[in-house]
Amino acid sequence: MSLRFNAINNLANGAETKVDASPKITGIFGSNVFSLKTAREFLSDEAYKSLQSSIKASQKIDRAMANQIANGIRAWAESRGVSHFTHWFQPLTGTTAEKHDSFFTLKGDGTPIEQFEGDALVQQEPDASSFPSGGLRATFEARGYTAWDPSSPPFIMEIGNGKTLCIPTIFVSYTGESLDYKAPLLKALDALNKAAVDVCNYFDKNVTRVTPTLGWEQEYFVIDESLFNARPDLIMTGRTVYGHSSAKNQQLEDHYFGSIPERVYAYMRDFETESYKLGIPLRTRHNEVAPAQFECAPIFEEVSVAVDHNSLLMDVMERVARRHNLRVLLHEKPFAGINGSGKHNNWSMATDTGVNLLAPGKTPKTNLMFLAFFVNTIKAVHDYSDILRASIASAPNDHRLGANEAPPAIISVFIGDYLTKVLKAIKERVTEKMDETDESMLKIDIHRSIPELLMDNTDRNRTSPFAFTGNKFEFRAVGSSANCAHAMTALNTIMAQTLKQFKKDVDGLIEKGEKKEIAIMHTIREYIVASEKVLFEGDGYSEAWAQEAEKRGLPNVKTTPLALDAMVTEKAKSLFESNHVYNHSELEARHEIELEKYIKKVQIESRIMGELATSHVLPAAIRYQNLLANNIRGLKEAGLKDESYANQKQILEKISEHISKTSDLVEKMIEARKICNNMSDTRTKAIAYQSQVKDSYFDDIRYHVDKLELLVDDREWYLPKYREMLFLR
Repeated sequence: MSLRFNAINNLANGAETKVDASPKITGIFGSNVFSLKTAREFLSDEAYKSLQSSIKASQKIDRAMANQIANGIRAWAESRGVSHFTHWFQPLTGTTAEKHDSFFTLKGDGTPIEQFEGDALVQQEPDASSFPSGGLRATFEARGYTAWDPSSPPFIMEIGNGKTLCIPTIFVSYTGESLDYKAPLLKALDALNKAAVDVCNYFDKNVTRVTPTLGWEQEYFVIDESLFNARPDLIMTGRTVYGHSSAKNQQLEDHYFGSIPERVYAYMRDFETESYKLGIPLRTRHNEVAPAQFECAPIFEEVSVAVDHNSLLMDVMERVARRHNLRVLLHEKPFAGINGSGKHNNWSMATDTGVNLLAPGKTPKTNLMFLAFFVNTIKAVHDYSDILRASIASAPNDHRLGANEAPPAIISVFIGDYLTKVLKAIKERVTEKMDETDESMLKIDIHRSIPELLMDNTDRNRTSPFAFTGNKFEFRAVGSSANCAHAMTALNTIMAQTLKQFKKDVDGLIEKGEKKEIAIMHTIREYIVASEKVLFEGDGYSEAWAQEAEKRGLPNVKTTPLALDAMVTEKAKSLFESNHVYNHSELEARHEIELEKYIKKVQIESRIMGELATSHVLPAAIRYQNLLANNIRGLKEAGLKDESYANQKQILEKISEHISKTSDLVEKMIEARKICNNMSDTRTKAIAYQSQVKDSYFDDIRYHVDKLELLVDDREWYLPKYREMLFLR
């Protein structure tokens, strides 16, 4: 019996994984996190104040104080049964990384002790040679450093019966270049803080800090582990390279927000409990549109912590799924013909005075501040849409963008009817010189045009990659398997740069004698006019929009190798270097790394397509072909007329044609891959893999294999079918 039918039998007879009754969330939330509340108990007053200042004011911790903090963290960890620690970081592989060390050591006289010193807390030196560096270092140059990031609290990871203390860190090379996602993000957040505070001070001198916030929405698929194990393509790539659509997919839309299947519900409760212990503030869970697709979402947090929590959650989800004999699929498009999965990044900015800068206020003054930040965001997206597109570019996301409720590759901004009218009203008050008309505009309660609950006064647009949803912008184009940090680094940097220019423009008018409010409004008006072509309220999937976007001059870069070019333009280098986020070498390195990632992912997909065709699909098809041929031969020998076996003959001809086409195309794809592999230039190689391998062969091979799936006897087909993976639980 094949793995496929074993999997189906096991599914029917499998034992349910028991989950304890859900504990009260507030009773376990953050129990495995060394929060400031926990620090108050385990640290001296001096050490506590030092840690608090480091977290809230980004002040460096003195090495001597680090020893006290390390001892306190160790005491807390040991009280919870921890014996090992690790620096937990996010290298450019796209996953998390860790190397465990024990607290155990020997003194000079051989006495065994438990020890965790400040040096081990603050910095470590893992072997860095095998992590992607994009040419920043040679293979034999192994030294790299992890450095503690106090803005994200240490936590205890429970795996089975073991517990490990995890210290969130950044990861840099021996010569100081960033080798991870976190270090550039922290720099981008710092750049935005400085630029945003300067603009906030036009309106409120009490603002001393602006913190970008992030609420991600994680979409994912869940399928049975036995069915997963019977699909080598899922094991190797995270997606099905073959598979004919089942009779029922998502056309009835009955899965969306439906009753959560009991087995998946148990899994959700289990991974949520683990997440709550780690301080991940999950709030929402529900069925998504596609069958077997689900979503979870947390309460908003500071961007840095939110990024860590999302990376941590993906680890937790994958590990807990195995406890339930399930597999979670985080790939952007694991199944063709139905919705893919995104990771919508809901982004805003909050002041230390308690104001959400993207929420309309209750007075003309606070509304003017809202308008300033709202319009600057639109201007940033307009000016740097190519960089935003590059930040979400990947081989998996290429399968998703532009189809089944995912936004297109054209970066545009949706703001809704109400705010469109507000911006139009401001734009149309155009005069040669600012006069009383403009000043009177400031005295009007703009709030009348901007309802406080904007999310109730504007519809949502699923086809928009960047949409305003009431008091935040939702960057919908981010892929489900991506690290949020990449998109957040780009978004916060372009926002910082735009705000810096805004302040320069406003100050220039003030120096010429304009009143501050008039200067602000005039600059807002100029920014509206300069960036209005990026605004789009309609159907992002329509061909009419693609044509209109081209007329407007908006880029429509559909493939990753070309989209990544935006990372290494002079504009990008100037942007990131002037904001101290990336230097030229780091940008060039990341461009190289992302291209290499693309090549390897397409290469692996190509290889598994060839392997499955050769060892799974064609043998099954040929067996059935022989069965039909023998049947026809027998009927012919029995003296029956040709019309009595005409249908069998027709099926045989179709099968033979698809076998021939599949075999021929696979051979040609292999030859094309060999040509690509001999190319030395990474960009040229990536483009060739995209155009000469992926675009030239993937869909055609799949077409013939999927036709064979329909024609071949079900008992002969090895691979679990869509109806089984998506609907059997």
